[in-house]
Amino acid sequence: SVAINLGMLAYFKYTNFLIDISNQLFGAGFLDFQNIFLPVGISFFVFQSMSYTIDIYRREIRPLTRWIDYLFYLSFFPQLVAGPIVRARDFIPQIRRPLMVTRAMFGAGIGYIIIGLVKKAIISDYISLNFVDRIFDEPALYSGFECLMGIYGYALQIYCDFSGYSDMAIGLGKMFGFEFLENFNYPYISQSITDFWRRWHSTLSTWFREYIYIPLGGNRVSKPRAFFNLAVVWFLTGFWHGADWTFIIWGLYFAAFLVLEKFFYNRVFIHLPKVFSH
Repeated sequence: SVAINLGMLAYFKYTNFLIDISNQLFGAGFLDFQNIFLPVGISFFVFQSMSYTIDIYRREIRPLTRWIDYLFYLSFFPQLVAGPIVRARDFIPQIRRPLMVTRAMFGAGIGYIIIGLVKKAIISDYISLNFVDRIFDEPALYSGFECLMGIYGYALQIYCDFSGYSDMAIGLGKMFGFEFLENFNYPYISQSITDFWRRWHSTLSTWFREYIYIPLGGNRVSKPRAFFNLAVVWFLTGFWHGADWTFIIWGLYFAAFLVLEKFFYNRVFIHLPKVFSH
């Protein structure tokens, strides 16, 4: 099951990227590019399908008795485009219980959708069209301060865009009687990079931690091995985001900072209160 899921993801998402690498190594025209149609949300429903298989293997849930229930879990539409990623252990028990939508759930769902629409359609789109895109398209036309504000504007834009979609997905889920985990928890008040990734797209971080980082040994192994585990997880995180070297570099970039943070934290920051107390 895992091999089939990863095989589908590799074929639809990474075939042309691998062909490009082969052509660079062995000469142009070594392989022909394929016109592959990328299914919407494949990265998300592949992860959800793998979660179902792995949770059953670990005996954390019992298999569903009807195919329609499995297909419903896999294709429940609100979160498939941009998350949150729904683990089987969190969603399957909700399928087995009687469906009930209370007034509180429905009202909360409408509230989430309104907040998500404001974030996405009003804040994110407005900043993007009227400020950020103009600076990023022609940065030489603007002053250094304006370019800096463009960077901060993009940080706000991408947060409102991504968290807005997640809020709308959570709201739709509530209106149908299902609960999704929160995906963003005020990430820009984080006090460290580790804390940031516990708050930003937290369902993705949780998925990689539960199904890759901990099985590799997590931080219960030697420090070099723990740092290697981090590098593997973040390499895969970057590669999952897109079939391009920039995404791989992005993942390894964060892996390096997380390794440095974990390496120096106990040596420096944990002693700061003692230093200042003297």
